[in-house]
Amino acid sequence: MKPTHVFQAEQTVAGYDNKAVIQGISLSIPSNKISVIIGANACGKSTLLKTLARLIKPISGKITLDDKPLSKIPSKQLARTLGLLPQSPIVPEGISVADLVGRGRFPHQSLFSGWTKKDYEAVAEAMEIMNITELANHHIDELSGGQRQRVWIAMALAQQTDILFLDEPTTFLDITYQVEILDLLTDLNRKYGTTIVMVLHDINLSARYADNIFALHQGKLVAEGDPSSVITSTLIKGIFGLRSTVIKDPISGSPFVVPIGRHHVNGGVESLNRDNLPVSAFTR
Repeated sequence: MKPTHVFQAEQTVAGYDNKAVIQGISLSIPSNKISVIIGANACGKSTLLKTLARLIKPISGKITLDDKPLSKIPSKQLARTLGLLPQSPIVPEGISVADLVGRGRFPHQSLFSGWTKKDYEAVAEAMEIMNITELANHHIDELSGGQRQRVWIAMALAQQTDILFLDEPTTFLDITYQVEILDLLTDLNRKYGTTIVMVLHDINLSARYADNIFALHQGKLVAEGDPSSVITSTLIKGIFGLRSTVIKDPISGSPFVVPIGRHHVNGGVESLNRDNLPVSAFTR
């Protein structure tokens, strides 16, 4: 099992060109668990993830990993602990699957050392976990969207970090590939204890796969905790402006959000609502 880490943000403000996008966020990432960041478009989800991954320098506040300021940890040392899969990674032209996955070994190699047995084993294991071993010699541009996403995740896995950040790993994939990717990430977490933090758009998939949810609204953290305590019709109305009822997912038992459109009669669904989040949470 992966070791336990203490990863915290305290009153963190960050954004672009000194314009704050996330405002005073304090959180602690549950170690060896799957956490999902949810919220409406442009609420700061990706900005928060990039700030936690040290791609964006905070305007103010403090981020620490095992009580050390994140900004003080040498880059290669940090890359051995924390891996990031960005939202739209750039594919090097003409590169093969095995070569791309192999780039995940960079943090473990020195300038003058060649590949070691451990490097080859890490790449082979990452491709096996993502079920892409048979694609090793294929070029990336020959693959489907779902296959490409598995290759990118395999590259992050080859890095063999204890913590893995993924920015919208299922975006633009059909539902079959979305479930497949999330199942594989869950396998990774359960087998190795990898701490996973993801940005996801689908609330119901978030509720099904997350151990912990961070809900953002206009750059602020308005709710956090297990899906059953966070996903309520009050929260969905507060952060998405959407009327809904929340019922139990018949497969997983997790909260399941059912939208209420303007053209549908609300036939007594209030009795199914799970409104246990105070409206004041959106103004804190």
